[in-house]
Amino acid sequence: MGKRNSHLVVVWEFWVRSGAAAEFEKAYGAEGAWVRLFSRDPAYGGTKLVRAVGEARRYLTFDYWASAETYELFRRNHVDEYGVIDRECEGLTESEKEIGRFEAASA
Repeated sequence: MGKRNSHLVVVWEFWVRSGAAAEFEKAYGAEGAWVRLFSRDPAYGGTKLVRAVGEARRYLTFDYWASAETYELFRRNHVDEYGVIDRECEGLTESEKEIGRFEAASA
C-alpha cells in the first residue's frame, strides 16, 4: 500500500529507559516486532520511527493505515498478538502514550 495511499496516521510517544535505546529501536523500527505484526494487513502502510533532537530518550512512531476503520479492525482481530508484543516491550520504556490519530488535510 505505502504511505501515499494511507489516510490515517497514528502517532505514539515513547520515553525510553536509559540504556534501552538500541533494543527499543530494534523492536519499533522498520524490521521490528510491531512492523512484522502490522504487515500482516494490506491496510497497513508502514511505520516511521523518529528520535527527538536534543532528547535522545524521546521517540515518536507514525503508523500509516488506510483508514481509522481498518486500523480498529486490525486491533480487534489481533488483540492477543498485540498484547504479547506490548508485554515483551514494556520494560524498554518509562512511558508511552498515543498522541493522536490524524487524517490527511485537503489540499
